[in-house]
Amino acid sequence: MNWKKLLAATCATFLISSTALSAGKEDSLSELKAEEIDYDMDTEILQATGKVEVKHSVQQQNAAADIPSEVNADTVDYDMKTGVVTATGNVLLKYGADRATGGRATYNTNTQEAYLTGDVIVNRGDLRITCDALSNDGRGHMQADGNVRGVQTVPPDARNPRGDTRTFTGDHVDYYPEEKKHVIVPGGGLFTNNDGKFTADQMEGWIDDEYYIGIGNVHIVNPPRELEAGGDRIDYYATENGKAVLTGNAWAVQQNNTMRGNRLTVYLTDDKNNPAPMTAPKNQALPHELLTNEPFKK
Repeated sequence: MNWKKLLAATCATFLISSTALSAGKEDSLSELKAEEIDYDMDTEILQATGKVEVKHSVQQQNAAADIPSEVNADTVDYDMKTGVVTATGNVLLKYGADRATGGRATYNTNTQEAYLTGDVIVNRGDLRITCDALSNDGRGHMQADGNVRGVQTVPPDARNPRGDTRTFTGDHVDYYPEEKKHVIVPGGGLFTNNDGKFTADQMEGWIDDEYYIGIGNVHIVNPPRELEAGGDRIDYYATENGKAVLTGNAWAVQQNNTMRGNRLTVYLTDDKNNPAPMTAPKNQALPHELLTNEPFKK
């Protein structure tokens, strides 16, 4: 390959102007800075090394403001035909106020599609996600794989005087940040907050609404109330006094008292737990309406 070296100097700069590939976008402009930049005129690929920064701006039609993106890394290959950036070594991706780091990444400057691997950390608002690999389709859907852990830190408020730390974990997580932080954990996982923790075979939740669903082998633990419960399904409403509705083979144990039924409702954050059922004879079947579990939401 015959490389045509255009720039080889400290803090060299290369400006790239192109037509964006995705519909509804125009006037694409990228600025690449590095200690050394090489350019292959045949393949139209830029290769940059040493403190590389790729800043990209696309003026979108019908958009109130442009959202700039940026890629920082030790080395970068930039395909001028496709707008794809391949970055390795101390990778930092920026998109507006969002930040993501990893060992290697590919990023399409035209579609905002990205894929990161290697000790990935994503910071978006008050939510932090760590995982082995993460992809973003550029249209509001993120997929995290391998040792996924999400943490939302909530400052003190009227309902949580000491604040709250909400977490979710799983091997695979689908995340829709623009849909009230909608999280889907299809292979089973764990949610935690001030009320305790719950696990299930399939889980999903809307973090902003503090509404969560679990399907299959549901198990909740609430240490402050010495409460443990489970069933085939849980609908959990944190803002409604920690209301947990258990359906299908539902059970709850508090201290030495046991409740069983096809539908049980317990409250995890106040005194609304009905003392009568909690003091009923052990294994007593409570009055209930026969319900069928709803299918897991997609």
